[in-house]
Amino acid sequence: MTSLWAFILTSLHPIPLLKLDRSATESLSRQIQTQLRDAIRRGLLKAGARLPSTRSLSGDLGVSRPVVLDAYDQLAAEGYLQTRQGARPVVADVAAGAAVTAKEERREDPPIHHDLRPAIPDLTMFPRKTWLKALRRAIHQMPAPAFGYDGRHGTLELRRVLADYLGRVRGVIADADRIVITSGFAEARALVSLVLRSRGVRRLAVEDPSYSAWQSVDQAGLRRVPVAVDVEGMLVDQLDALDVQAAFVTPAHQFPTGVVLGKERRRKLVDWLRANDTFAFEDDYDAEFRYDQQPVGALQGLAPECVIYAGTVSKTLAPGLRLGWLVVPDALVDGLKAEQLRWNEGSPRIDQNALATFIETGDYDRRLRSMRRIYRTRRDVLMRAIREFLPAAEPAGIAAGLHVTLQLPSGIDEAKVCEAAARRGVAIEGIRKYRLSGEGPPALLLGYGCASEGSLRAAVRIVAEAIG
Repeated sequence: MTSLWAFILTSLHPIPLLKLDRSATESLSRQIQTQLRDAIRRGLLKAGARLPSTRSLSGDLGVSRPVVLDAYDQLAAEGYLQTRQGARPVVADVAAGAAVTAKEERREDPPIHHDLRPAIPDLTMFPRKTWLKALRRAIHQMPAPAFGYDGRHGTLELRRVLADYLGRVRGVIADADRIVITSGFAEARALVSLVLRSRGVRRLAVEDPSYSAWQSVDQAGLRRVPVAVDVEGMLVDQLDALDVQAAFVTPAHQFPTGVVLGKERRRKLVDWLRANDTFAFEDDYDAEFRYDQQPVGALQGLAPECVIYAGTVSKTLAPGLRLGWLVVPDALVDGLKAEQLRWNEGSPRIDQNALATFIETGDYDRRLRSMRRIYRTRRDVLMRAIREFLPAAEPAGIAAGLHVTLQLPSGIDEAKVCEAAARRGVAIEGIRKYRLSGEGPPALLLGYGCASEGSLRAAVRIVAEAIG
């Protein structure tokens, strides 16, 4: 057995802290993590203590910088360290002296150290300063009547700005009169379901796999009919045989597979809608985040008279804003507005006008460009980790969005993989929970929206170990 001692200055005196055993089965990175975590819990490293830089510690230990970086990232994800680019790690206040007994730890659910659940944006990146600036400007410009009950279907300012923005960025054909502002996507889907029901729709075609939350659709009295998805998206040719009367689709980036509805199938879907005098509900949930290809235009632009278009700021800004929108065909506008009045008095007007300002000043476009760079970098880190630790797995849906769909070899129990990963602090999801029919090959959904680069690499390694 060989060992190496490193010394970290916590005050004026060096404390012997790290002892690495190169003959042990445990990785060097994990040995560093374990010993630093224990020192913090025991109070040997006090809150505010600065640890050596990755370069310095790796030199003292005789290991590569990625080994130390991986250890620091893991401890930061657990809350023991505070890290900032270009600065040495600092022991966090919440971690110091936080020793717990093994018995107490066993009673608690395993903590999440690496959150790789799909479709979750990085909420730490919310643009607080620019949003506050937009909010102040909106309040300053709003006349007194705007603070009242008018604008129940959305302020005119936001609807006008959205009509221009959606046409410019997503190819949506809209005017302010056909846009309805909602409190996020959940309300939008519920309203559309009720309006479709009122027009005689009973059987609704939905992609399989698809969402896992369908309560509002079911409560509206619509029967969901699963339609299989392949590499070209929904199998549109099956719609007639299934005797469905409308469809819900995610054509730009199918959830959860990540595929794009092919050009020919888009045309066939539009032909089917027109031939049956019915409607498709298009969820354009994360189309702004496309990295390797040109953006795919909205389906609505091909048939604005029979496609209901839905979008939100839940992925681009934050779900907590509770702001979404519908672009509604003329035939449905009155019915949808009437249904919305039965629900509430509309979304907050001040926030709506703040969003209008945020878009109009160009801050929204700048925000999207910045987040595309960040998410693309994280996606690339995730892909490199997959190639290194899971070379037999097949990634899909990597060109856009906030997650990768990882096809697993047949015979692997994805539920057991998720459970094993969770016991080691990695939150992931299997695709089975999104399958309406329950049939299909195993796959994992690995999100990269809210995970750091170091966390992604550590998480994929744990997932690989869970697969075995």
